[in-house]
Amino acid sequence: MRLISALFAVGVLLIGACRSFAQSPVEPLKLGSVTLQGSIRTRVEGWDWFQDPPYENSYAYPGTLIRLSFSQQREAFDWNFELGVPILLGLPSDAVAPSPQGQLSLGAAYFASNHNSQNTAMVFPKQAYLRFKYLGGKKGQSLQVGRFEFFDGGEVTPRNATLAALKRDRIVQRLIGNFGFSDVERSFDGFHYVYSTPKLDFTAVGSIPTRGVFQTDGWGWLHTGFIYTSLTGQVMPKGKAAGEWRVFAIYYDDWRHVLKTDNRPVAVRQNDMGNIRIGTFGGHYLQTAETPAGTLDFLSWGAVQTGSWGALADRAGAFAGEAGVQPNVARPVRPWLRAGYFYGSGDGNASDNKQGTFFQLLPTPRAYARFPFFNLMNNEDGFVELMLRPSTFITVRSDVHTLRLTSANDLWYSGGGAFQPGTFGFTGRPSNGARSLATLYDTSVDYQLGSRAALGLYYGYGEGKSVIQHIYPHGEDGQLAFLEVTYRF
Repeated sequence: MRLISALFAVGVLLIGACRSFAQSPVEPLKLGSVTLQGSIRTRVEGWDWFQDPPYENSYAYPGTLIRLSFSQQREAFDWNFELGVPILLGLPSDAVAPSPQGQLSLGAAYFASNHNSQNTAMVFPKQAYLRFKYLGGKKGQSLQVGRFEFFDGGEVTPRNATLAALKRDRIVQRLIGNFGFSDVERSFDGFHYVYSTPKLDFTAVGSIPTRGVFQTDGWGWLHTGFIYTSLTGQVMPKGKAAGEWRVFAIYYDDWRHVLKTDNRPVAVRQNDMGNIRIGTFGGHYLQTAETPAGTLDFLSWGAVQTGSWGALADRAGAFAGEAGVQPNVARPVRPWLRAGYFYGSGDGNASDNKQGTFFQLLPTPRAYARFPFFNLMNNEDGFVELMLRPSTFITVRSDVHTLRLTSANDLWYSGGGAFQPGTFGFTGRPSNGARSLATLYDTSVDYQLGSRAALGLYYGYGEGKSVIQHIYPHGEDGQLAFLEVTYRF
């Protein structure tokens, strides 16, 4: 708790010290017609993971990601070459316990993924692409080739502010993202095609993910790939209502032949090194409406999966339903109250020829698990959320999540997908026949210090239930606090 108090005290001091400096607008440096831009993000994380003595579950470390890009805009094309420089210091050296306790939070994951080094850094190309615009003479048609970032669901930004915020926080990156919370992140090598009109957007992406996420060496890529297509439409405003829909299809292939994480015995999994080939089909619908009581919003998202999980047939699915209101009360703090439920299928029988666990592909998991000890696989998540926005530059958000496993015969999963050749990318711990995972309470404060800098503070408390209690009997509760400062130039 002393660490958490210190982080918040430092955050308050930084607000006062940096706000006046950060007000000056960002004016990119020009080298002829080439634009030089960049950012520095530093975050100090304090972890108090579920206890497994004598291993180190409580520690803190700083991580920094520097991004420096050179870009040029032309009428028919543009290009961007961006370097990424992750720097990790003081990682815990004794936070990897034997199974089933495993890695005791992300500090342990960084340590294990970088040759057991406490201090590690690297320079690699974060993005390097060429984008051709106005293909066939059409303004909305473009083709991007090379290394780039991609976020499923983020193809279009609605003009309606409520819809735009819903997409950013509750739709984008559920299945494919850059793993933006990590100090390395991931990119994608391939192509990105867009054909867009004012009402419709068609997007197609074919890509191989790069290494990175926890491994600071982001140069190479993986024997894993996907093809993504989507069609997104805007429901044009009628009176005081607006909406958006999207349908998508993803083909995912992992041919790394590594040990899969699922609920079968280890000996069975070791004899099944076949490809994972999964088709994911789904969509979302967003709706907002203005009423005398305030602004209402509704969100639905769903997906089904079919294909092969090595020797098994894959049959899985997931859905989410949410609603919110921005009432016309307490206007100085502009409250936004939301509630929702998520269901990600689990596998109920480890002995049959089917795999029923919803597979999250290559997501940014922390967008939906702000204290990331879980993800959307074999998971049920009921939540309430209150957001306060006392000004345009500060947002306070508090959530309560009730988490439980969908199937007691499956695992407690965490992770965000492939990031190095020999590591599957998702971990699983046994349920021991239980379903109740945890209650998560968390609060964040995001402070925009002008156009150049931003400050983020977060505290999450996970009250472990029966699943966690069986695995960590010496301490089933966990905490995460961090202070993050981002500066753009």
